[in-house]
Amino acid sequence: MTSERSAYSVSFSPESHPPVRLASGSNLSEYLSVENSPVLFGCRNGVCGTCLIEVQEEMNGRLREAADDEREMLDILAPDNPRARLACQVALCADIKIRYLGFASL
Repeated sequence: MTSERSAYSVSFSPESHPPVRLASGSNLSEYLSVENSPVLFGCRNGVCGTCLIEVQEEMNGRLREAADDEREMLDILAPDNPRARLACQVALCADIKIRYLGFASL
């Protein structure tokens, strides 16, 4: 049996920004900003691809799988990267290390 923690850490690769600690279930697009993250956000609802990231590590838990709408965008933006996610669609339930991909995959 696993118990959900009250907060999780998001770290970045490369380590250009210090890790941030966010409440469990936090949506990354609501808490990451230019000041605390290299991830950029456009539409914030999963249709523009601006916030394309690669989840390099998941520790102390596991992120929920991408929903069908997000999976459709990921199949277009990063078809060969099973670790790709849209940061605006990630609800935090694990400590994660992410790398910003942005439009690099297009």
